[in-house]
Amino acid sequence: VGLRPVVMASTYEKILCYPRDSATLLSLRTGADKKMVWCPDDSEFGFAPAEVTNEGPNEVEVKLVSGEERTLKGSLDQQHKKNPTKFDGVEDMSDMSILNEPCVLYNLSKRYDHDLIYTYSGLFLVAINPYKQLQIYSPEMVDFYTAKRRNEVAPHIFAVSDTAYRAMLGDRRDQSLLITGESGAGKTENTKKVIQYLASVAGRSHGEGVIEQQLLELNPMLEAFGNAKTLRNNNSSRFGKFIRLEFDNQGCIAGASLESY
Repeated sequence: VGLRPVVMASTYEKILCYPRDSATLLSLRTGADKKMVWCPDDSEFGFAPAEVTNEGPNEVEVKLVSGEERTLKGSLDQQHKKNPTKFDGVEDMSDMSILNEPCVLYNLSKRYDHDLIYTYSGLFLVAINPYKQLQIYSPEMVDFYTAKRRNEVAPHIFAVSDTAYRAMLGDRRDQSLLITGESGAGKTENTKKVIQYLASVAGRSHGEGVIEQQLLELNPMLEAFGNAKTLRNNNSSRFGKFIRLEFDNQGCIAGASLESY
């Protein structure tokens, strides 16, 4: 039996960990004492970072990175405060000291710029459609995430899938994964990845059994009958799916069913 390649730590860090380069470390030291806020902006992002230069009870004076100076109405506590630079690209947004709309969008944007499409928000996993192929779903990556604690590895749909699978084995209770989002967000694709992961770790012959292969082929067959092309999604599901996987006492997949609605 051939052995599968092992994901090296350097490869894992390169494709799934937020980089901390020398420029980032320098900004951590130089910008630690600055008071920063998010200033409403006409850019696509909608906000721009600004340093507080003077604050009063009814208004705050700020200076943007471009050098432009502005006056914002309201006290400093009424502004959208910005997190320190050390929180840029954080894996779990519940760890941020300040949690507001621009802080959340900024963190997701910083991670997305590095092809890090998965980010935790407490118990939830936020996924953003990369609109391109990423090398993060290989069989070797399945092996890497198997039996790892969620806080030991980078955010990934495999980590969530493994957590649910281990909870089922340990607690002997049914587990559920709810995958929701707007059209084109990646619900169908992430559902496939959950099935891929479970078919591999809970399947016979490392996912090569008959039931496992039928399970993996289930979604593409349904897509051929029920999906359509829309303005925002070339492969839009026109129906909801409830997929039930059944396991035997050893934790191996024993069967599956699917209901559409």
